Amino acid sequence: MCGVVGIVSQTEVSPLIYDALTILQHRGQDAAGIATSTNNRFFIRKQLGLVRDVIRNQHILTLRGQMGIGHVRYPTAGSEDRELAQPMYVNSPFGISISHNGNLTNIEELRETLVNKDLRHLNTDSDSEVLLNVFAHELQKQGSVKPRSKEIFAAVRSLHKRVRGAYSVVIMINGIGIVGFRDPFGIRPLIVGSKENDLIGKDYMIASESTVLDSLGYEIIDDIPAGSAVFISAEGEIESESCINNPIPTPCIFEYVYLARPDAKIDKISVHKSRLRMGEYLANKIMDQRPEHDIDVVIPIPDSSTTSALQLATTLGVKYREGFVKNRYIGRTFIMPFQEKREKSVKQKLNPIDLEFQDKVVLLVDDSIVRGTTSRQIIEMARSSGAKKVYFASAAPPIRYQNVYGIDMAATTELVAHKRSEEEIEEFIKADWLIYQNLEDLIMAAQKGNEDIKQFECSIFNGKYVTDDIDDKYLKNLEDVRNDKSKISRQIN
Repeated sequence: MCGVVGIVSQTEVSPLIYDALTILQHRGQDAAGIATSTNNRFFIRKQLGLVRDVIRNQHILTLRGQMGIGHVRYPTAGSEDRELAQPMYVNSPFGISISHNGNLTNIEELRETLVNKDLRHLNTDSDSEVLLNVFAHELQKQGSVKPRSKEIFAAVRSLHKRVRGAYSVVIMINGIGIVGFRDPFGIRPLIVGSKENDLIGKDYMIASESTVLDSLGYEIIDDIPAGSAVFISAEGEIESESCINNPIPTPCIFEYVYLARPDAKIDKISVHKSRLRMGEYLANKIMDQRPEHDIDVVIPIPDSSTTSALQLATTLGVKYREGFVKNRYIGRTFIMPFQEKREKSVKQKLNPIDLEFQDKVVLLVDDSIVRGTTSRQIIEMARSSGAKKVYFASAAPPIRYQNVYGIDMAATTELVAHKRSEEEIEEFIKADWLIYQNLEDLIMAAQKGNEDIKQFECSIFNGKYVTDDIDDKYLKNLEDVRNDKSKISRQIN
């Protein structure tokens, strides 16, 4: 989970990219960066930290140019290095920079070919650097001194034949323009928009979420379809093309559960409305299982569960209350790298309002349950505040499998639902009752927003990986990299 943006304008773009990245900050709080281009020169500023800390006024002044790209990154396995912050840059051909959201699944095969056959140099272990070099190599093969859309789309087509996994990408080609494209399944989001400028013509933006376009005054043109590319020339001309035969749109269902802002639309599906439906379907399941329930109050665990919790309470006809005060200056605990840090942050992040819990049967609602330790802490808070009983509802089904498409959520063995029944999870988090969303209902909650989307990427719930290239060896290697023990070892070393 990262956030990307690319802008071609008639004016200096770095202030706009900065604003866009602050809007996308929820997608990554570990590192940020901006790259711009003008007069055949690149200007890059990137560093570990939040956007406001990485990009200061003095950097905005030096990031010159009328086109540029930006990136926010959340902690991934082995990412504790400034050099892994994006945008990344390669000088041949032309000078190319990339911002990438996702994860490649055939990284070792690509690395071997790039180094030994394509004779490209790789300086990091980043799959984004690999993706950048694949594109650079395929563009160089086109043989054009100044490539235009025909050569660029051909390079993207060739890239799709070589690369597997999830990738929503914005790439800036020095003096040429910006290209944005999605993998053949469209797993991670990408959208393009435009606005009239004060001169002749239009400015264009490509971004991870529609919210960025809305907030900065851009009109949405369209989501970039799965397997397609959009090229915006430095002169402000836009073209698009499908770069693969028979794409299969399969957006990540977890975007609608947690990752995206509620005011975003992804593949024309309102995240807000999806979460409302999640709450409604979860309420229906509660009424089916316990028609004579004794719930006094529904309380969300802010913020991504608030919409679902409100609709759940309305459907049940039960009081809805904001029972936790959230410290807005603490990052999203879901994406923090170590368990000790996550647990400490939960206590700093949420504080219960005792009045809302005292002598009540409380239904807490969260968007999902990952490791279960955060849920257990929150349930303990509710009990300490005087709740008679604490029930717990998850707007998503049990998360039982690793994500390989750009969400570095946890090693499989650290997932509370891995090899546990719902009753065992209930016992682990110390809830009086635990209820999960059905996967079929979750899919329906999103699909109702756009029935042209026939399937979703749901591997964390059902273990089915749409790229069809994930085996036990791959998952074991990923497990070894992602577990907290390995992360702590890398930090020490």
